[in-house]
Amino acid sequence: MKKDDQLAEAVALAAVGGWDPTARRRGFLGLCLLPALILLAFVLVYPLFYNVMLSLSDASIYRIRDWQITGIQQYLNVFRDQQFWVIFSKTVVWTAVSTFLQVAIGVALAIVLNQDFIRGRSAWRFLLLLPWAMPQYITALTWRGMFHGENGAVNQFLANTFGLPPVEWLTSPVEAFTAAILVNVWMGFPFMMIVALVGLRSIPPGLYEAAMLDGASAWTQLVRLTGPMLRPVMLPATTLGIIWNFNNLNVIWLFSDGGEPGDSTHILASYVYKTAFTYYQFGWSAALSVVIFVILFLAVQAFLQAGRWRR
Repeated sequence: MKKDDQLAEAVALAAVGGWDPTARRRGFLGLCLLPALILLAFVLVYPLFYNVMLSLSDASIYRIRDWQITGIQQYLNVFRDQQFWVIFSKTVVWTAVSTFLQVAIGVALAIVLNQDFIRGRSAWRFLLLLPWAMPQYITALTWRGMFHGENGAVNQFLANTFGLPPVEWLTSPVEAFTAAILVNVWMGFPFMMIVALVGLRSIPPGLYEAAMLDGASAWTQLVRLTGPMLRPVMLPATTLGIIWNFNNLNVIWLFSDGGEPGDSTHILASYVYKTAFTYYQFGWSAALSVVIFVILFLAVQAFLQAGRWRR
């Protein structure tokens, strides 16, 4: 106690003398964070403001150096473009279907792997995690070869197993978009599985034992016990899934070779990339990117509010 009293007295005297150790510590921590904040400003804040400024201009390949501010004209052009609304509807379908299937498959596999009778669970977890751990460009290009209309493994499997004729997965708009969704689900479900498995491990086994003593069926335990207990961990994971799927440029661009056939498989992220770096409409693509950001922000906020309301 004597040492504590001496330390408190020293701190009090330092404060009276104008020397605050807490303030000095905070100042030192702020000085350590300063380089990271400066770097963050250069790589995040500056590009964001520059993009907003470009969205208010007529910048293009023909006006790279002498572009001028035109106000909200580019935003009006975005909303007047019929192609924007078509691709927006496809993006909604892409995001909703991909996220739903990723969460459903991930949770189902997590429940199976959490059972005690499953042998080699570590090996199964490792194998099922590979689609998410592998680089996206390798997975997308591999699946593109497997979906080839003539020599692809998918058509050969359908023909040998079900006797179906070859499907033009890469040259037909509907089939190409469907195949891209399947590839995206394949690449995303392992993350949901790992998150759900961690959530399942945090549920006390005694709750299931009490439910069984009360005569609850397996379905009742799943709906009334497992579901509510998983919601706190699956809500952030699903939110991340919505953001990732909405902005997933790699799968569409690599699997469908830049939105082919005939730009029919684009989502908003791939469409804005193509307008910027293929058609060089920098002002229009910048405006579209801001619109995408606002749409995604509002959608995520609505989803989070709905999740809180259900709790």
